[in-house]
Amino acid sequence: MNIKLKEIPVLERPRERLINVGVENLSDEELLSIILKTGSKDMSVKTLASHILSNLNGLENLKDVNYHALKNIKGIGDAKACTLVALGEISRRANRKIASLTGLKLNTPVKVFEFYKSKVNNYQEQFYTIYLDANKKVIEEKLLFIGTVNYSLVHPRDIFKNAYLLNASSIICVHNHPSGDVKPSAEDINLTIRLREVGVLFGIKVIDHIIIGRDKYYSFLENGKI
Repeated sequence: MNIKLKEIPVLERPRERLINVGVENLSDEELLSIILKTGSKDMSVKTLASHILSNLNGLENLKDVNYHALKNIKGIGDAKACTLVALGEISRRANRKIASLTGLKLNTPVKVFEFYKSKVNNYQEQFYTIYLDANKKVIEEKLLFIGTVNYSLVHPRDIFKNAYLLNASSIICVHNHPSGDVKPSAEDINLTIRLREVGVLFGIKVIDHIIIGRDKYYSFLENGKI
């Protein structure tokens, strides 16, 4: 049954509940209803919010969905798709501001995975390099490439140039596979070999190259490939 918002008692509407009981007490559906503002021709805003959450398998996946995927959901037009994509990007940027690697000691692949699994998205490849000091504490991280990685563009020159500028002793490379399959491709393996060889020449150790999927990772170090 599609109940219109105006048919819901005033005090039970999402905005009024936010004001009266606090935002932390609203359901995911209610929060999304406030963001959407209106429903579609065939669905009330609450029904549409529930429909979107069902398609995304939960609110936590909103940060990873893109415009075209949203447009494929019934009831979502250009305006709502843009609003939700913007909301997802705001969430990612806020998390990046809060989560800082600087000064952390990354001594296991699991620590790297735990930090980056919520940082990378599931529809676009991202290639990060983490620069470490002699004690393996993070000096800085750099996002070097975004999009479908063309491995001819992932040049050791760019990676090691930053290492020299930051006076780094070692590096860790991290990138994601939006497919969720963390098995390294031939390009992944070749790039890792190139980076390791250049690192030996320059005296900057490549500690690991980690591939991140949706809920798992592959470490070249753990698998004895580096």
